[in-house]
Parts: sequence; C-alpha cells; structure tokens
Amino acid sequence: MAAPTQVSQAHEDAGRARVSEREARRVAEAARQTEWELPSFAKELYLGRFRPDLIAPHPRTDPETAARGEAYLEHLAAYLSEHVDGRQIERDARIPDEVVAGLAELGTFGIKIPREYGGLGLGQVHYNRALMLLGSVSASIGALVSAHQSIGVPEPVKQFGSEEQKRAFLPRCAAGAISAFLLTEPDVGSDPARLHATATPTEDGDYLLDGVKLWSTNGVVAELLVVMARVPASEGHRGGITAFVVEADSPGITVERRNAFMGLRGLENGVTRFHRVRVPAANVLGREGAGLKIALTTLNAGRLSIPALCVGASKWCLKVGREWARERVQWGKPVGRHAAVAHKIAFMAATTYAQEAVLELAGHLADAGRTDIRIEAALAKLFTSEMAWKVADELVQVRGGRGYETADSLAARGERAVPVEQVLRDLRINRIFEGSTEIMHLLIAREAVDAHLAVAGDLVDPDAGAAVKARAAARAGAFYATWFPPLLTGPGQLPTAYPEYGPLATHLRYVERASRRLARATFYGMVRWQGGLEQRQGFLGRVVDIGAELFAMAAVCVRAQMQRADDGAAGERAVRLAAAWCRHSRRRVDRLFTELWDNTDDADEQLAAEVLDGTHAWAEAGILDPSEGTGPWIASGAPGPSAVPDVSRRMVPPRGR
Repeated sequence: MAAPTQVSQAHEDAGRARVSEREARRVAEAARQTEWELPSFAKELYLGRFRPDLIAPHPRTDPETAARGEAYLEHLAAYLSEHVDGRQIERDARIPDEVVAGLAELGTFGIKIPREYGGLGLGQVHYNRALMLLGSVSASIGALVSAHQSIGVPEPVKQFGSEEQKRAFLPRCAAGAISAFLLTEPDVGSDPARLHATATPTEDGDYLLDGVKLWSTNGVVAELLVVMARVPASEGHRGGITAFVVEADSPGITVERRNAFMGLRGLENGVTRFHRVRVPAANVLGREGAGLKIALTTLNAGRLSIPALCVGASKWCLKVGREWARERVQWGKPVGRHAAVAHKIAFMAATTYAQEAVLELAGHLADAGRTDIRIEAALAKLFTSEMAWKVADELVQVRGGRGYETADSLAARGERAVPVEQVLRDLRINRIFEGSTEIMHLLIAREAVDAHLAVAGDLVDPDAGAAVKARAAARAGAFYATWFPPLLTGPGQLPTAYPEYGPLATHLRYVERASRRLARATFYGMVRWQGGLEQRQGFLGRVVDIGAELFAMAAVCVRAQMQRADDGAAGERAVRLAAAWCRHSRRRVDRLFTELWDNTDDADEQLAAEVLDGTHAWAEAGILDPSEGTGPWIASGAPGPSAVPDVSRRMVPPRGR
C-alpha cells in the first residue's frame, strides 16, 4: 500500500501533467483514424445519403464458417448448462478456476484468433453469439472473455503485431492465458493527453515501466497485459504514448487490490502498479508513439462485444417478462393483459429485436470487411447499452417486488430464483464500459461532422490565418454547392420507393427523409455556431441519437426482409416486430428533431454552473454524508484497504503448459 507521501507526490505529478482543453483535443485528434478507405453506411447516413446498398441484402456468413460456428456454440451451450452456476459466482464474487479451465479447453479464449495461431478462427458474428450465451449464464464470465479477447492482447496483436509477436502471444491467448488491457489511470479516464505512466528507454534498448493503472479488468488474474505508457522523447526515440505487451508476472508488478462494484461481482478488476518493470523492446506493439491510435482502434473492435452482452441480457429479460406477465393473475386476468403492463411487454419485445438486428448487422459487416464500421460499432454500443438498461428496468417493474428481491431470497421462500435485480446491476456498467454514453456521443458526433470539418474546419479555426481562411471558404463553397441541393428531395418522398420491403417500405422511406433532414440540421448548426459547435453537446448528442435510431430502423428492416425471404411464416412475425420498433422509433426521432432547436440546454447549463459554484448548496440541507472525512476524491496511487478479501493473483495454467 502506498504511503501518504506517495499520495502527495502523485497529486503533484497530476498537477504538472494538467493540459489545456485545446491540447487534450489535439492529442485525441492526432490519434483518431482520419482516412476513409472504405465506404460507411452510418457516415453516409449522417451526410444525408441513405445507402441501403451498403447493408442490403443482409450480409451472411459463409457456409463453412457458419457450420463450424454453430457446432462450437452447441458445445459451449452444453458446457455452460452442465458446469456453470451463475448464482454461485454471484455469491462467491469469483469465477471458479475449473470453469475458466473448462472454457479454455473449449477454445473460448481464442474464438476470433486465426486457426494458424491455435484459435478457432471464427468471426465477429459467432463471437457475439458466444458472448450472448456466456453473459446469459454469468455476466462476469461474459466480461472476462470480452475483456480478454476484444480489447486484451489478442485483438491489438492480431491487428498491429509483427509475425514474431503473433506467434509468441496468440497461441498462448488461445490456449487460455488470460489477458488484460491497461489504459485508465486514477486521474486519467477519457483524456489520454494526461497519461502519467512512463516507459523509460534503457541503454540496452529495453524499457522500464512505471505507473499505476486503474480498473484493469482481468488484471488480477491475467498472464499477459497490454499497457499504454508514455515514452519520453530523446535522441533515438520519437517518444509518445506507446503500447507494450507485458508479462504479468514480471518483477516490479503489484496488483494492489481487487475492486468491488455494484454488479459483475465475479469481475477480476484491480489496481496495478508498475515499478521499474523491464519490458523488452521486442514487446512494443507497432511503433513508439502509436499506442493511443492502437488503443482507439482496438476499442473500435471491442465495442461490438458490449452489444452482444446487452442483447443476451435483453433476450433473458424478455423471456422472464413474458412468462411472468402471462402467469401472474391480478384482478381476474394475467397482468400482461392489462394495458399498462402490455405496453411494457410490447416495448421489451420490439426493443430486443431491434438490438439484435443492430448487433447482427454490425457483426456481419465487420466480418465481410467491405465497409468501414467504426461509426456503426460505436452506434451499436451506444444504442444497445441504453436500450438494454431500459428493457431491464421495465422487467423490474413488471415483476414488482419480485423484481427487487434477490434470487437467493426468492429461493429461500420457495419461489423460482429469478435474478432480475442482479441483471439490472450487471447491465448498468455497459453504459460506461469502453466509452461512456457521453463519450460515445462526442466520438460519433466528431465522425458525423468530419466531412464538414474537412472542407470548412479552417474557417472556424481561431489559429488559421487570413489566407488559409480564404482557401477554406472557396473549398467549402464548392463542396456545399454540390452537397446541399440533393438534401432537399429524394426517394423517400416517393410512395413507391423500396417496394421489395413490403409493409416496411414506409419506414425505410422515413429513414431516407430523416437522413436528409438530419444532414440539413447539422449544416444549420455549423452555420449558426461555427467554431462553437463542439461546445453544443446537447445539440450534438441529439444529432447522434437521431442517427442511432435511423441506423436501428434500417437494420431491423433489412433483417426482417432477410428472414421473410428465408421463412415466410417466421419472417412475417419478424416483420411485425420490426414494424413495431419503427413505430416507436419514429416518434422518438420526431421529438429529437424538435428538441434540436427547442430545448432547455442553455438554462440547464447556467443552472449547473450555479450549482457547482455553491449557489444552491442550501438545497442539500437536512442530510448527513457518511463519506465525508474519508480523504480526497481521487487518491492517485494510494488505493485503500480492499473490500474483497481475496486479492491474490490467481493463475489458470494454459492448456498444454
């Protein structure tokens, strides 16, 4: 445990590392992937160009991969049914070692790792479906596998590693060597410009790693780590944030505590300290200074795992809600036959179908590799994490007191042990994991206005000179002269457009019209606020949310159309769910369009400033705050006593070692 002097030193270091808002944005912008080598359905959607040809007909997995994937899912489902007790994991706050070993034996830790490196060689679609199965049994297991394979060592090594690194690390990961991704620090969250961890070059070409990493999921049990640290610029070293693969048992690494949370009680998430940890130069991923770009690109792929866990939870909620609403009788009939509950069941069913449609489309697009899905992945994460939370919250309401009571308490009274309150707790983190909803809004908004900034950004740049602004004005004039007129009319205004979608065609026509309207609104926002647009986070958030709804509508229509073509009767049922979702979604979109210009944003921001200044502290009178006097909000580098008794590193021996 760190001494008080270490706490003071950490705060001094944090103070020295403070950077301006402009510098923080510059660092983030430099790491952003700027090129668009492939088309993007979502990017086009935000530009007012509805391109159903980029997603329809719905992509499919090739037959050989699909057969292998489905066979694996059958084995996984059988293993989970026979050997995993989710309630026991919740009680013990720990995933049993034998369960982890069994999953490793099945190949679960190498689902997406190519077969030449010992993995199963499956794609994102079957990986998503595996996560749905895992998460439905235990959200903690789902998080374990997701953190290992989506953002841990396998993904960045697969994308950026040398052939030597792939052969060194991927077979170990596939065999069960759990990995973790370490970026966040006690005083650094979504602002990587302030990263404190350092990797100092040595005379013999290696690096010495120092720093503290917070919320390192899997870090307590990991065998391999991906660590982001800043290399000081010096002669022979370009410096900058750099990615390293680190052996977790290296001298100088200390897991100082295992964190405990409101949900995911089996999550092996901790605080990890590095003190002069020697890392070979051969373990640098990519090159010096490319770490942040590697991290952001890895998170793009990793974000598709969150939707899988959300969809699995929503499906479970729908099943439990349907069964309860049909069997529970009040006032002479099942509660689901009462309108108030019926509305909730309808919302849960339509919303679950929409989430799965978004997940399946994004997964298939990722596997096909014909489009750029960075916006689609972010939209999928944003949309499903928000919607799954609403579905789970509605289930608690439908179940009433039994939704609030724990599964063990229900079982003790002789009732079916349905862990509804646990699902709500477990789901809540998904609105924060791998980019909070607020960060997702900013990230997607930046991509949505990318084309505008590319042609007109210099016009609103306060540092741009007169000559630069003049060239930007000419460039912008040429762009908008050709881009804006087509936004005024399109196929969505024709009652005969998209006839192949039958009753869903009307909703696709709405998507096309709304896409053009959204692009016009974004342009009007650029004109109205110019350089101040990036500060209008309420406006940008609504722009993003409208695009998310339109993406979901397009996804459900394309999926339902595929299902109708494959199986007429089942397809018609899918069409009814898709139509229900679109009816709900269109009302939300209409409201969001109104609120782009008619809202309380300015008044709310002024009130918030007054609250932060203490003007309304009087409104807090009449309570006691038990947390007062327990120390600083952020005790950088000085984690307190663990609330979880077992903080030892538990190593699960990889298969064959």
